[in-house]
Order: sequence, then C-alpha cells, then structure tokens
Amino acid sequence: MTKIKVYVRNLGLMDYKEAWDFQEVLFKEIVDLKIANREASVPILPKHHLLFCEHPHVFTLGRSGKEEHFLLNEVSLKKLNASFYKINRGGDITYHGPGQLVVYPILDLDQIFTDIHKYLRLLEEAVIATLAEYGINAERSKGETGVWLDINTPNARKICAMGVKTSRWVTMHGIGFNVNTDLSYFNHIIPCGIPDKTVTSMQKELGYEIDLEELKSKLLIHISSLFNFEPVMHLN
Repeated sequence: MTKIKVYVRNLGLMDYKEAWDFQEVLFKEIVDLKIANREASVPILPKHHLLFCEHPHVFTLGRSGKEEHFLLNEVSLKKLNASFYKINRGGDITYHGPGQLVVYPILDLDQIFTDIHKYLRLLEEAVIATLAEYGINAERSKGETGVWLDINTPNARKICAMGVKTSRWVTMHGIGFNVNTDLSYFNHIIPCGIPDKTVTSMQKELGYEIDLEELKSKLLIHISSLFNFEPVMHLN
C-alpha cells in the first residue's frame, strides 16, 4: 500500500491564537482545493499536515462545553498569566501549557478514510502505544474521548485529551498530551466537563521529567504507522 505523505512542523512554544490561525490557513487551503477540484480536469491532491507545539498557559472551551466548567474570572485569569478562548472544536473545556505536547493533524480524510470514530480511536491508539514504551498502561474510557489510566477504579485519571473539528472531511485541532505539564492549572476547570475524574501527566506517573523531543519522535512513529503516513519534516 502506498504511504501518504504528511508534512510535519515543529512549532515550539507558540501562542494559542497564533497556532489556531495557522491551523485555519492550512485547513482553508485544503478545503478550497477540494472545492476547486470539482471543476478540474486533473485534480490536485491536498497536502496533509501534522503540527507539534506547546502553548503558553491557556484554557479553551469547545462548542459543546459549558462555561460553568471554567472556574476563573478575568482578574484571576490575569493573575495566572493565562488566556481563555471559546473555540470551534468539539468537546468541553481543557487546559494547554508548557510541558504539554499538543498535536494538530490537518488532514484530508477523503484520502485516508471517511470515519471520524476510527480517526479518534487511531489517535488514541497512537498515544496508548507511546505510553506503553515508557511502561505506562493506558486505555480508553467508554463514551469519553481521550486516553486514561486505571479507568475502572476510583483513581481513574486522564493523561491525554482530544477535541477535533471536521468539515468536508478535513480535520483540525487535535490532542493535548500531558507530559511534563503543571497539573495545578487543571484545578481552575472541570476538565472536559467530567467532575469525578482527575488528570495526570507522564512526569507525575514516572517521577521524572520526560525528554519531550524523544517522546515526540515516538508518537510520530506510532501515528505514521497507524495512519500509513510517510512523514516529511518541514523546515520552518
């Protein structure tokens, strides 16, 4: 089977709105090209993208989220040196910050498979497989998107959140993977709108700081394997 090229960008620590705007540009390029291809005698296939980054402290509320799950006012938000955005992904409220690996796949699923459920499950599987390399046994929670630890126990905790947007089978937004994340920021929200479960990070579980570049490489390998991608590194 021919592998699908995906262009990988390491954006480093990037302001959330700047990264969101960049996603929108890539997203629009793919959608516009797909529309133009309807009239083209020789269609041009859109490019796929994977964006890796971290964000300064920011809280984001998805389309289906409830504002009461955000526990801060403007004054306390400013004291934390954090931002807040209502955004166009699915899901409820979450936090992004330094030490958390954020991955934004901008993909044309028409070229891969047209199944959002499968898309989310494969993203989860890539994270689960990556965690297994570090000796962390992670799993899914029925009816709750993301990756969890000890899900059927009173100590159930989430290590990776997911929220996506799709239109014309083009994806954006993605995953927030708690690696070396300062988990105290989650005390200011009801994470993903689920009040009876906590969050965790790789650093908390393992007791040491994780090499983020090494982790990024491992996660990319698993995403590429599961989606049959050929990664092409983009020099920014």
